[in-house]
Amino acid sequence: GLRSGFIYKTVPHVTLKSIANNPDIDEIWEAKHPAIEHALAELNAALRAGKAPAFKVTEGGRKGAEVDFSARANTTVKLPSGEAAPAGALLEWEVPFDFPGDWPASARAAFDAFHAARQAMQQKMDASITVHADTEILYDQPQVARDKLRISGPFTVEAVPFPTVLALEEAEQPQDADVAIARAGESARQHTWRDELLKTGIRGRGGQILKFATLETLPGTAYLHCTGTLAESGERVVVSFGPEYAALEQRQVQLALNEAEKLRPAPKFIVFASFTFDPEAAKDIDETRWPGVTLLKAQMNTDLLTEDLKKKRANNQSFWLMGQPEVELRRRKDGRYELEVHGFDYFDTRSGKLESGGKSKIALWLLDPDYDERSLFPRQVFFPMAGKKDGWNKLKRDIKAELDEGLLERFHGTVSLPFDAGDNRRVAIKIVDDRGIESLKILPLAD
Repeated sequence: GLRSGFIYKTVPHVTLKSIANNPDIDEIWEAKHPAIEHALAELNAALRAGKAPAFKVTEGGRKGAEVDFSARANTTVKLPSGEAAPAGALLEWEVPFDFPGDWPASARAAFDAFHAARQAMQQKMDASITVHADTEILYDQPQVARDKLRISGPFTVEAVPFPTVLALEEAEQPQDADVAIARAGESARQHTWRDELLKTGIRGRGGQILKFATLETLPGTAYLHCTGTLAESGERVVVSFGPEYAALEQRQVQLALNEAEKLRPAPKFIVFASFTFDPEAAKDIDETRWPGVTLLKAQMNTDLLTEDLKKKRANNQSFWLMGQPEVELRRRKDGRYELEVHGFDYFDTRSGKLESGGKSKIALWLLDPDYDERSLFPRQVFFPMAGKKDGWNKLKRDIKAELDEGLLERFHGTVSLPFDAGDNRRVAIKIVDDRGIESLKILPLAD
């Protein structure tokens, strides 16, 4: 189930020990075996009366020998076990499963009755053995619940959400030095990233490139990894790289800003470069206002995680600026709020140009109308790029339900449904473009 995890198929694990210790076997034998003995006696009598030909035994101690049904009733033969057996009658285990063609038809009823009695006892024993056997769980065969429908999508599988973000004063200070290094984005590849940044610069809006004249390691800081000057203006820039295989977190932003405040001369630009950004970290970078200092987010190309950085391509851009979502918040006449998303700019690696994404490049956007500054809980979810067979339309088809067609149309647009202000008086909007790049926008609501 949803709470306990998978429910697996089980099978009885029968062992000789469980059979030997089964208390029901003797009782079943005593109850069912007399019927087998009675049917066997009738079968032997019918074979003698019908003058059946000698029968060659295929099982047991008399295997290969013949049973002569015309022999006297008191005639016996000695079995290999030393026991005496009637020479002119079949033993229980010597009766064939199929009725022989040369046996008299008068013996057919007794033959069928014998096998019916034998099978009845065997079925009873098998059922008892199964009940008393240990249970074996088949972990590779979870049970399929045909009466339930699981709804998921690519974000369910691929995304690793941040369920909660602690405030700086609530977060525990790392005790292990290695953890601090990892959180600061320290990596064996940072010198490669720095060299690549110096060589290619950062692609900006309208095809402009933020070029660096110099970039070198910044000693004495843990969260600012290099410093340099811009090629055109000579203004000072410091750079903080995110981790290699994790998102750049809110704590790193704050600690990097604390280090930047102590630098003299003060930097003109602080660049946070990372493969992915924690939503709260991205919000802090976008909303921090520091007179005379500009904070920038730079998306790093995942090609930087590979060894081959020597590709001779004109559009092989390794860093590009990330723009903020363009969002419009409106107050309706009825006092409720309405929000419209206009998109955001992003760098197109195929064309080598920074293009305005616009509404056509929004794959998904989510609205939390009562954002608590700790976790985003979407109340409205939109798929602007979804076709007639995708998004909410696909959900409607999969669950075989009748949904409001008017609402379905709106949930594929860029204008939210009207909503009331929550207790926190803040809304959060997360936008995911067609490449999977996320961006978060926080807006206050007027009292």
